[in-house]
Amino acid sequence: MTSLRPRTRRLLALTGGAVVVGLVLAGCSATNPMTTENEYSASDGVRFTLGDVRGTNLLVLSEGKGDVGRLEGALVNDGDDDQTVTLTFGDADPTTLELGPKETLLLDGSDEDGHANVVITAVEVSPGEVAPLTVKTGSGGSITFDVPVLDGTLPEYASAVPTQEPTPSDEPTSSDEATPSPSASS
Repeated sequence: MTSLRPRTRRLLALTGGAVVVGLVLAGCSATNPMTTENEYSASDGVRFTLGDVRGTNLLVLSEGKGDVGRLEGALVNDGDDDQTVTLTFGDADPTTLELGPKETLLLDGSDEDGHANVVITAVEVSPGEVAPLTVKTGSGGSITFDVPVLDGTLPEYASAVPTQEPTPSDEPTSSDEATPSPSASS
């Protein structure tokens, strides 16, 4: 009977060791769930799922409490039917949006095709707080959740924060205009 050479024994031991290490490492993922499979909000905004409609990265941009604000993020219709989505912030008037089948609507202040401008006339909370948003769909019911309110402190939002439109009382009147003094005309 011939015996295995020392080199062959070492090769078998290394191969067996590699198999054992592989099985031990594979067992780690069996006992510990992979966090990359969990859905989460990867940015500053929040998300929701209501029937076939999903909202992603939703947040409000505003200069301050009582100022105009805008909802940013996206709405996605994962279904095969049209969806009517109604968005309501607190006591404000609701905004209704239409989503076609498999359509994504970007909420970015633009009125271009595939985009929407959802304006909040007066944000009820200060930046850094959260505002309640109610989302309603025809087939999925409704859900209320908190959306973060941010201002232009972060550079990525500085140019996107809506500003107040001047009201007629902000425009100069004839008494506000400069008038030459009598001594200046001589």
